Amino acid sequence: MIQDLSLTLREILTTAPNLPPELAKALIAFDRPSDPYSPTQTTINLFLYDLRENQELRNNEPVVVTTAGLASIATAPMRLACTYLVTAWPVGGTDLPLQEQQLLSEVLQVLSQFPMIPASFLQGSLVGQDPPLPMVALHPDALKNISEFWTSLGNKLKPSLSLTATISMPIFTPATSPIVIAAQTGLEQMGLAATHVASLVIGGTVTNATNAPVAGATVALLELGLTATTDVNGQYGLGPMVAGNFTLHVVSGASTKDKNITVPATAGNNFDVQLS
Repeated sequence: MIQDLSLTLREILTTAPNLPPELAKALIAFDRPSDPYSPTQTTINLFLYDLRENQELRNNEPVVVTTAGLASIATAPMRLACTYLVTAWPVGGTDLPLQEQQLLSEVLQVLSQFPMIPASFLQGSLVGQDPPLPMVALHPDALKNISEFWTSLGNKLKPSLSLTATISMPIFTPATSPIVIAAQTGLEQMGLAATHVASLVIGGTVTNATNAPVAGATVALLELGLTATTDVNGQYGLGPMVAGNFTLHVVSGASTKDKNITVPATAGNNFDVQLS
């Protein structure tokens, strides 16, 4: 996933609209710029030197996605901040220091256009990632002591800028389970158990003979006069109600079916209805 971020940054610096002329001709590399580092052609080097969790973007709420009667529950992904040291290495020309400064200016000009990385540049596992990926072209908290940093690389101090992009990294595999088919809400005056009142809501799915969901079917709870209409996934919800035995009456076009149910559902039972 981290390598896909590097490929995404390369995509931005090579295909962004209206690329400045010198940057358009440069090679985009991801090398450690330790001494000796002497590219054979003009190069923009992005050295990934720091990985840490962006705690400001941390989310402890689980992510729940419902599809076809199933709920997929996942821990919110880690928001991983990846920081690169960006340097320019011109080759040829008569004034390398000025060429270096021009290249860095062009890189900054391109990257500063995108506070969020556009989806069109995303590569590999980052395609379709949500939420969008924030990017800071001049990160204020990066490299407090730049001279010590270059000394640790065994090289001389060189103009550079720090680029930080934050990606979402899944931590655990999502757990998939059936959507809850009954929910219960209880009200009770504090200290008086006799005042407890339970209110239940049930839900299920209506399918046809081939097990495909039936949208627009009418589902009625005859004894209580409650009705609902199934959505595009064939799902419906009914309530509030008390516990007891009832009859579900389902109508879809010329097809009808009654089903005896117990609320809450007993072990192994549900409120799904299959029309013949």
